[in-house]
Amino acid sequence: MALHIQTKQESVELGRRLFAGECKFFAGSNALENLPIESLPEIAFAGRSNVGKSSLINALTRQSALARISKTPGRTQQINFFDLSNKLILVDLPGYGYAKASKSKISGWTQLVHTYLKGRPTLHRICLLIDARHGIKPSDKTLMATLDQAAVVYQIILTKIDKVSHQEIETKKNEISLVLNLHPAGHPEIIETSSRNFSGIPKLRASLAALAAPDQVS
Repeated sequence: MALHIQTKQESVELGRRLFAGECKFFAGSNALENLPIESLPEIAFAGRSNVGKSSLINALTRQSALARISKTPGRTQQINFFDLSNKLILVDLPGYGYAKASKSKISGWTQLVHTYLKGRPTLHRICLLIDARHGIKPSDKTLMATLDQAAVVYQIILTKIDKVSHQEIETKKNEISLVLNLHPAGHPEIIETSSRNFSGIPKLRASLAALAAPDQVS
């Protein structure tokens, strides 16, 4: 029996069908003891405050208000879990960097996020969001080093590419690729996205759908 190799078009269609399903919030946690029990494969979205995590989740699921969006950096103050048709869990993490909160609260969020990322058995991949206008910052490198040590795979997702030129995007991708070469847990493929005009969204859906258990996506 010949082995069927999935084409790019088939992968995109699989991602479209998966993310066309119902997606709803089912748990939020601001402490390790409140994390939901591991079940389905989880995809976590991490990045600096205001990098566009919530907007990207909304774009992927075609729901404008699923994940809370705010113009104020640091408004997401807990780990939010979204069930995608009982097939995949999307995880919106608190942003790191600037936030209007006390140092103790920010420290608590950071510890919670890092502990979750290092010790979650069902975490299949981390989408590390990087603003295409700014590239990788020191706080991003800190998280990357932590994930390298924990051997947790992460993939760079460029956001807000509609705000920069094609040449600027290529320059940033080249710079990021050089950084990724120094990080063993980093996935080599960089996906460019815009939550505003949906550039790269079908490609990202296809990539994430491939991480679901084979019997979970139909």
